Amino acid sequence: MTHVRGGGEGKMAAPMEVAVCTDSAAQLWSCVVWELHSGANLLTYRGGQAGPRGLALLNGEYLLAAQLGKNYICAWELQRKDQLQQKIMCPGPVTCLTTSPNGLYVLAGISENIYLWEVSTGNLLVILSRHYQDVSCLQFTGDSSHFISGGKDCLVLAWSLCSVLQADPSRTPAPRHVWSRHTLPITDLHCGFGGPLARVATASLDQTVKLWEVSSGELLLSVLFDVGILSVTMDLAEHYMFCGGSDGSIFQVNLCTWPGQREKSFQPEQEHGKVFRGHRNQVTCLSVSTDGSVLLSGSHDETVRLWDVQSQQCLRTVTLKGPVTNACIMLAPVSMLSSDFRPGLPLPHFNKHLLGAEHGDEPHHGGLMLRLGLHQQGSEPSYLERVEQLQAVMSSTLEKNVLGGQDQLRIRVTELEDEVRNLRKINRDLFDFSTRIITHPTK
Repeated sequence: MTHVRGGGEGKMAAPMEVAVCTDSAAQLWSCVVWELHSGANLLTYRGGQAGPRGLALLNGEYLLAAQLGKNYICAWELQRKDQLQQKIMCPGPVTCLTTSPNGLYVLAGISENIYLWEVSTGNLLVILSRHYQDVSCLQFTGDSSHFISGGKDCLVLAWSLCSVLQADPSRTPAPRHVWSRHTLPITDLHCGFGGPLARVATASLDQTVKLWEVSSGELLLSVLFDVGILSVTMDLAEHYMFCGGSDGSIFQVNLCTWPGQREKSFQPEQEHGKVFRGHRNQVTCLSVSTDGSVLLSGSHDETVRLWDVQSQQCLRTVTLKGPVTNACIMLAPVSMLSSDFRPGLPLPHFNKHLLGAEHGDEPHHGGLMLRLGLHQQGSEPSYLERVEQLQAVMSSTLEKNVLGGQDQLRIRVTELEDEVRNLRKINRDLFDFSTRIITHPTK
């Protein structure tokens, strides 16, 4: 469904942006959806308490919510809001949750482990155990090729999905990058645009926000604040970075006018720093509208606020019944606003163990198993392999263009060898001439 602002014939319809919010009390509902600009309530979902970093949209058809302190994930069909579709049982309490943008995979942090499920079959594909304490946040890149994990162990790990899925079962998959520059627990992260070339912002209680490059693994920027940072996001153009503080402040960092230093303290009075003030407690969630004009924030002061980015003024305040655990802006899927929409495929039973029925999961027979996304599971090279192949082709092309191929290369080598011999002969002649002059001076 589309929404036309301003009315009238001939105006282009724009997708409706909605705010999706949860709080830890969940007295009236588990999740509420309201239209971003008008504030009108559109939908509410009932059936549990969503934990922080525990809300995810799956393939534009299902809403998943990791339950606060419990060992299951609630799943709703987007339109059948009053009927809990399924409980996905997990081996332990889920600390964070995300889904791949292509709708093929679900990632969950359970204690210090990362669980990866395939949506089409419900199979648990891999358990990653490279964090030393609880995983606090997870996010895929926009093209689903990589995912980033942050933990209470102060580590941020960048994973290649292809490498994880192609790994030898007898060996523990290794992350592509290990970012260990934070000194206190990671509280939030945000993946920018660009897939394997994206930039990742990470927030920590060590009062810093750091900006990393997925392709090289390099640290691009580190900003030091006066308070611990609980949330971070960027606008779609990555012009601004927004950081939610433990004191209720929201700091806006202008990435385009930031000085050249890699490490810098935030100075709000300067051109590259501004502050949004209004929350009375720590800011736990941040999200920016598609056009970058509006900022949504959620706080432990039990309010969700909508801000005008240009003026830093609060446009709307929505009071909830408990500390806000999730607040994000998204383009409303068709299934959310169309009453007759139904998912293309039902959710399967999600296995709790890698080997399925052999370790206690009940076998399911009599159905047709559709295995989607096989192109991502080994038949195609990974991004790293593609880069290496491209570099080899470019080097070969450069050699042919500059040196004229192998035949020309051999001719050129022969010419250079002849020139070296001539230079050596000249050098010997000069040495002999100099020796004669020195030993037999003219009288």
